Amino acid sequence: MPEPLLYESHCHTVLCKHAVGTPEEYAAAAQARGLRGIIFTCHCPLPGLPPNRIRMDPEQYEDYVRLIAGARAAFAGKVDVRLGLESDYFPGVEGWLEELHARHPLNHVLGSVHMQVTEYRDRFFRGDWFAYQQLYFQHLAEAAETGLYDTLAHPDLVKNESPCDWDFARIQPDIERALDRIARTGVAMELNTSGLHKAIPEINPSAAMLALMHARGIPVVLGADAHVPERVGADYGRALRTLQGVGYTEVNFFLERKRQTVPIAAALASLR
Repeated sequence: MPEPLLYESHCHTVLCKHAVGTPEEYAAAAQARGLRGIIFTCHCPLPGLPPNRIRMDPEQYEDYVRLIAGARAAFAGKVDVRLGLESDYFPGVEGWLEELHARHPLNHVLGSVHMQVTEYRDRFFRGDWFAYQQLYFQHLAEAAETGLYDTLAHPDLVKNESPCDWDFARIQPDIERALDRIARTGVAMELNTSGLHKAIPEINPSAAMLALMHARGIPVVLGADAHVPERVGADYGRALRTLQGVGYTEVNFFLERKRQTVPIAAALASLR
């Protein structure tokens, strides 16, 4: 049996209030998929917001750290369980995140522009969907330039907010400008398999955007964005073949915030 090589690099816990299952159940799913490890990246707390159903509260952050430490101990020698974080980006939140990321050693920090959440939409949406898409990609580039993140998550997520207003050819110049900026930072970008279950059912980002990323030498990290244990490592084979289809030969993950690289052919052979 091939040696496990890959990590689940994007998954959640019940503390985000819209996921189910224990970290141990997610780790067991990673083991069953033939993964070497799993990095929990639950939705970060943000300050000054009313109670919500999409992220942990600021006072729960230490609970999160302890929860992942318990799963790491339980699966020692079987699955490498690691602590990470998915942190929102919008202008003005940088100071809070810099302090939050420094509280405990993290393995992988995902940067997300969640244009669908109330606090972002109320602040930035003005009724023009194309302008909103343009702003999304501008903020994605700004996120990379902050130096706060290792990887940018689901980097064309905005297409699912109003699918009838998504026109790749129209937005492509804005995407390319954002990718040029991101490439200069060295930040990786995610291929997120949960997109197969969204309004536009394709992996995030699309193959067309992946090709633009490949042309700029932007490294790619796989993530299933698992909110239930059964989603851990889901559709990794399909994602890896999609990467090969646009010219990638390697895939990546982060440990201790350092990028690790695996040949795609070996990664495919390692999956169960």
